Amino acid sequence: MLKFLKYLFITVLVLIGIGYGVYYVGINLASDKLMEALTAQLENSGELEKIKRAIEGDPELRAFLQDAQSVDESTLPFTTKEEAARLLVQKVGISGLQDIQTKAEQGRITKDELIHEMEQKLTDKEIKALKVIAYKELYK
Repeated sequence: MLKFLKYLFITVLVLIGIGYGVYYVGINLASDKLMEALTAQLENSGELEKIKRAIEGDPELRAFLQDAQSVDESTLPFTTKEEAARLLVQKVGISGLQDIQTKAEQGRITKDELIHEMEQKLTDKEIKALKVIAYKELYK
């Protein structure tokens, strides 16, 4: 009986380890694929320039991103767009991100609503890190 419990315990631990590994690898693959597709779409369609012009033409958005210029990156939880995508996939979810994209394309969400929604799901440091990454991507 003791041997059976020992093997059962080991089997459960192995299954938990495999499940965690699959989840972690799945999140990484999904976030990498998302970033590749989004980057390619923005660069190929010219949307990146439109976004840049929209930000430069909107004082509120420009001010929102401006404080990212002077942030000490060593204090941020992440510094690459891949890590940012991974965090967004984990905290917002792929379907949540797609929903936000659809609402934005259809004009059913304002920038204030979007900022408020992200502030509910992300910490201040995570939002600051996203600002820094957005600033670097737009003005590189």
